Amino acid sequence: MEIRFHEYPDGVSFIRNKAYADIEAYLSTKCRAQASLLKAELLNTTRSIVYTVDAGERIGDSLNGVKVRWESLTVAPQAKSKYAPPVNRFYSITFPVKHKNFVTDHYLKHVVEEGKAIRSKNRQRRLFTNIPSKNWWNYTSNLWSHVVFDHPATFETVAIDPKTKKEIMAELVRFTGGKDYYAKTGKAWKRGYLLYGPPGTGKSSLIAAIANFMGYDVYDIELTAVNDNTELRALLSNISSKSVVVIEDIDCSLNLTGQRSKKAKKDEDEDDDSESDEDTTVKAGEDKKSKVTLSGLLNFIDGLWSSSGGERIIIFTTNHKDKLDPALIRRGRMDRHIELSYCKFEAFKILTKNYLDIDSHDLFGRIGQLLEEVNMTPADVVEHLMPKSPAGDAQTSLESLIQALEIAKEAQKKKEEKKQGTKAAIPEQKKQLKKRSPTSKRTNL
Repeated sequence: MEIRFHEYPDGVSFIRNKAYADIEAYLSTKCRAQASLLKAELLNTTRSIVYTVDAGERIGDSLNGVKVRWESLTVAPQAKSKYAPPVNRFYSITFPVKHKNFVTDHYLKHVVEEGKAIRSKNRQRRLFTNIPSKNWWNYTSNLWSHVVFDHPATFETVAIDPKTKKEIMAELVRFTGGKDYYAKTGKAWKRGYLLYGPPGTGKSSLIAAIANFMGYDVYDIELTAVNDNTELRALLSNISSKSVVVIEDIDCSLNLTGQRSKKAKKDEDEDDDSESDEDTTVKAGEDKKSKVTLSGLLNFIDGLWSSSGGERIIIFTTNHKDKLDPALIRRGRMDRHIELSYCKFEAFKILTKNYLDIDSHDLFGRIGQLLEEVNMTPADVVEHLMPKSPAGDAQTSLESLIQALEIAKEAQKKKEEKKQGTKAAIPEQKKQLKKRSPTSKRTNL
């Protein structure tokens, strides 16, 4: 008797067969002694090599005296289309028909459980990005490419307000243990964050810190590489649970400036934020007509498809919160809005600990005063804290920062004076124009 486990069961499913991955992991422990052709991968986490079965290889196995034979197979698709995958992959298990009940009721459960344990042990946290859809064969091809995620940022090292930091950490702890709560309330097990503020204020570092704190994979979605809403749903379906889903600079990815196309009606209800209006689409360049709509993105966040999988954190970042459509960032979609602004003294102390390994210095007082008067991003502060030579010391770095802050303060002062001068000149200009304009005189008869 034969049972087949296809990577994508029906050839059109969005979701990869989890049993296929478990079988692959299980056979990785059996293949070295039997297979003549193996695939190998070096794990960054353990620095060990993991072997898997290559196509066409056969592996024998047994449990409680019952012998089975596994085979890794590929077949060419019947459909001759540029969108068809090059091969359909599957594992085949064959065994005597008299052992059918034992294999289906006991042996396969054993394989899946062992495979899950092996995958958990060998798990490397990964950073995914979506492959442009023009390179998909169909929805059964790999939709994501990935690298090992080893970003060093933690909540200890990110330079944000300590109170905000503690609140975020507490929320994340509650989220991890909230499966029953979300099920009870009828909500998908997810949480949304909007990070906004000027460039260089640590939005990407905070995302990495959240992922490291939770132990989650990161999926970085490039919306301009997605052709339409169907492809967006396919990507969502192939995102694992325990993941952070990120769309950075969302104001640049979509035309979400709050100016959705609407019919010209003077009596239109201003409170109606219906997502069935004509939606704007991705700005993907003049040569590409993308059909990803705002409503498609909203359904991606909290529609019916958002409940496939679970335990996901969705994060949007933007430099211009005011430009985003209110429907996208309302409470319930983005549960918390976090402003990451210019560097203040508390954030500065975290940076000096990270880069100079000091907790205090005589120059801290002057720097704290200047940071209250000058807008400087954490990224710009770091530029001056990093030693410029092996012999560089904290004193030199802090003096460099003070000099930069004083220059910025002077430039800011001149800019403000110029602005005030322009405001003062406008009434005078209006007055002069009024004097030069002809006036009609009344003649008394």
